[in-house]
Amino acid sequence: MPFCLEQSLLLTCSPKMNKISLYWCFLFLPLILNFSEATDEKVGNIYELKKGNFSVKLTNYGATVLSVVLPDKNGKLDDVVLGFESLKDYTNDSVYFGATVGRVANRIGRAEFTLNGNHYKLVPNDHGKNTLHGGSKGFSDVLWTVKRHIVDSHITFTYDSRDGEEGFPGDLSVSVTYMFIEPHALAIKMEAKALTKATPVNLAHHTYWNLRGHASGDILSHKIHIFGSNITPVNDELIPTGDIAPVKGTPYDFLEPREIGSRINELPDGYDINYVLDPSSPEHLRKAAVLHDSVSGRKLELWTNQPGVQFYTSNMLDDVKGKGGFVYKKHAAVCLETQGFPDSVNHPNFPSQIVNPGDTYLHAMVYRFTAN
Repeated sequence: MPFCLEQSLLLTCSPKMNKISLYWCFLFLPLILNFSEATDEKVGNIYELKKGNFSVKLTNYGATVLSVVLPDKNGKLDDVVLGFESLKDYTNDSVYFGATVGRVANRIGRAEFTLNGNHYKLVPNDHGKNTLHGGSKGFSDVLWTVKRHIVDSHITFTYDSRDGEEGFPGDLSVSVTYMFIEPHALAIKMEAKALTKATPVNLAHHTYWNLRGHASGDILSHKIHIFGSNITPVNDELIPTGDIAPVKGTPYDFLEPREIGSRINELPDGYDINYVLDPSSPEHLRKAAVLHDSVSGRKLELWTNQPGVQFYTSNMLDDVKGKGGFVYKKHAAVCLETQGFPDSVNHPNFPSQIVNPGDTYLHAMVYRFTAN
């Protein structure tokens, strides 16, 4: 059944709708704190959302998803996201398993940008000179506050980012809400309000998906359909050139569903590229991608209000020890990170990510799961 996201924050969905409305259905929810869940001041705590046979575990360290358990076509439950065995392992994570990344996700070339006549130098943490996912201590490496938690409904994390953090200007108030909106649909709402200065904001969700199960091997036989006719090409450091190029006929062409591994050998390492999502009605979320595994029958549909999605085939995983002691290797999962375009602050032709004082950034995404 189709669903919508009501901007008035009231759940109103029509069975006749075939798109997701931008009138987003995030409920007005009472402030309910679960005081029984004491937080470790260094590594955070574990929280759960559970409804029927659908469960999601999270931690306030990095507002991170730890597990997503779903039935397959035969009703067998599996955890379909990669992750570590213990919370402590997340404090040394260099692959961003399940994390909320920011203040600016993806890369900023030369770790610098100019805004309103002021030049800002950021913390370089990629290739020794670029900024990746907010810097050496981005939003994925801080403890968030749990503001609301109802086990069968939602959880909200908040974080106050200070002026100058990792080099970014202005105080920023951030919240991330994970919410069940259907029996097997997870919505994520990210908001950020600039308080004192104009600042770039580009938050993203960095879960690694393997629909056959996190310990099942690679995802090369998964089929994917990406609703983006163009990409933003990059240089050898994965910094966008500023161009926008069509995918038709190239290894990046997933305009029709096909196996991820069908042309991956034509690329140096695999897929790690931003797709320019095809336009949709401004009143609706746009469909970003559909991922399907024929063995389990599980299918993931992804919808968003953002202009891009980063398609990443976990090229940099190199014998990472994960949950249950399983060792994750290259191409063990796929990331689908809805986002603004990478390095947008240095490319005026890309959609702006600047949030001015008093304005609020809003990023909505919906993961809808089926199995047949």
